[in-house]
Amino acid sequence: MIWVGWRQQRTEAFVAAGILALLAALLVPTGLHMHSAYDDAGLSACLGANASDACRQTTGSFVARFRQIASLISWFTLVPGLIGVLLAAPIVLQFEQRTNRLDWTQSITRGRWIGAKLAVAVAAALAAAGLLTLLVTWWRSPLVQIEGRMDNSVFDAVGIAALGYTLFALGLAVALGVVWRRGVPTLVVAFIGYFAARLFVDASLRQHLLAPHSLTWSPVSGEPAQLARSWILREFPSDRHGHAVSLPCAGVHGPDPKAAISRCLEHAPPYLHAIYEPASSFWALQIRETVLFAGVAALLIAFAAWWATHRAT
Repeated sequence: MIWVGWRQQRTEAFVAAGILALLAALLVPTGLHMHSAYDDAGLSACLGANASDACRQTTGSFVARFRQIASLISWFTLVPGLIGVLLAAPIVLQFEQRTNRLDWTQSITRGRWIGAKLAVAVAAALAAAGLLTLLVTWWRSPLVQIEGRMDNSVFDAVGIAALGYTLFALGLAVALGVVWRRGVPTLVVAFIGYFAARLFVDASLRQHLLAPHSLTWSPVSGEPAQLARSWILREFPSDRHGHAVSLPCAGVHGPDPKAAISRCLEHAPPYLHAIYEPASSFWALQIRETVLFAGVAALLIAFAAWWATHRAT
């Protein structure tokens, strides 16, 4: 039954492999170029807290040089959703075309039938997501050494979270498909649902998955080392106890902005306060987010299996 499931899944699996091959065709040449530029510039010696001005200038030039393509690659966060719904398509189409009824007459139980199909789809999804993660992680590694990996556009692509994202998209598409039995509309709605869920987690939920840290410091002494490569949730002027204070900055867009800015600077507080997630929290956040998406995916897949064995006709 696993072999039959693979034969029915192989077209979509080859399409997913083609997508990964196209991404590799973009990432490998540019990644080799970026890694070479990183080594030639000796940037590994410029990563310390006491880097010289020349080091900081060289590092800034390197980041600016590759920022445009890095921004493009940030959109690859949609690829796990595309792969997930693509690999769900054979199951959804079988329910739309009612060919599942024929399979159920071939001396095989419904449970074994849906279990084999879901096992093949899940294995293919995990393999594709794993390859995508390895590829993007390798490409981004020089930039991660400089800027860290806590920014949303990087966090989504260089850990294990993509595995959960792909399973979630797969589970959502299968759960909708066994009930709705409409192929193309199901896949479109599932992808939109994936995008909405990702947007909600990135913009709102992620910052509540782990208790944040807080820090108060004097701007005179410069930014603390603890904030380097961290994810700053909020930063504001404060007193020495971290309580927010207001500045007399009204009028900066009025008829005399220079005077307003001067007043603001004269009354600037001696402290700033930041609420942040340190770089050391990366894996804790990754595990929580992966478990969240994979857990929801498991529920959706279990629902699809139950519906297929008890309610589908």
